[in-house]
Amino acid sequence: METLSIVIPVFNEKTTLEEIIRRVIAVDIGLTREIILIDDGSTDGTRALYEPIKARWPNEKIVCQLQPENRGKGAAVRKGFELATGDIVLIQDADLEYDPADYPQLLKPILDGKADVVYGSRFVGSDAHRVHLFWHMQGNRFLTTLSNMMTNLNLTDMETCYKVFRKEVLDSMTLISNTFTIEPELTARVARGRWRMYEVGISYAGRDYAEGKKITWRDGFAALWAIFRFRFL
Repeated sequence: METLSIVIPVFNEKTTLEEIIRRVIAVDIGLTREIILIDDGSTDGTRALYEPIKARWPNEKIVCQLQPENRGKGAAVRKGFELATGDIVLIQDADLEYDPADYPQLLKPILDGKADVVYGSRFVGSDAHRVHLFWHMQGNRFLTTLSNMMTNLNLTDMETCYKVFRKEVLDSMTLISNTFTIEPELTARVARGRWRMYEVGISYAGRDYAEGKKITWRDGFAALWAIFRFRFL
């Protein structure tokens, strides 16, 4: 049986961490799984939750890695990839915007032998979406279009959290991004490797900034530069 590694970068998610782990564990995926939590320098009390979480679910393989300082989502994701031992690796945010109930449809193209990489799109499909943040959505679509132009892919949501990879795909890459630019970097390297890629619709319950959303317009400009950088790197 194949193993799924679920990499969860965490930064100041005291109010949602236990709930997202409960939702991850509740999904029946028919695979052996490991949950890899990478704390990226949390300062809100999140770090006190890791030992109670492991004690609450003693039958689950839960790996907790504490980064010495806040370095960014990309650095946390890269550390999670380094620690992952599964045949398939999935990125899950620690907030509640993305629903682990979507795992079966995310995994199906890989388990069916059709795909090496699967992205979960917030902009296609019939699953529930919170009506939310028009300009954030337009920014995502602009970056996705520009990324598609540079990579010759036809994605609808390059910036999605839900990215799933066969482990050999990640093993073929040398990733360098520390911040949210990990998203265009992963996309560019997948395109360059000519891996088989699928996209599936997912549900989405986006937060606003008052609820703790972290990505800002500054990250958008950084992603813009990264799209060109990783096209030619």
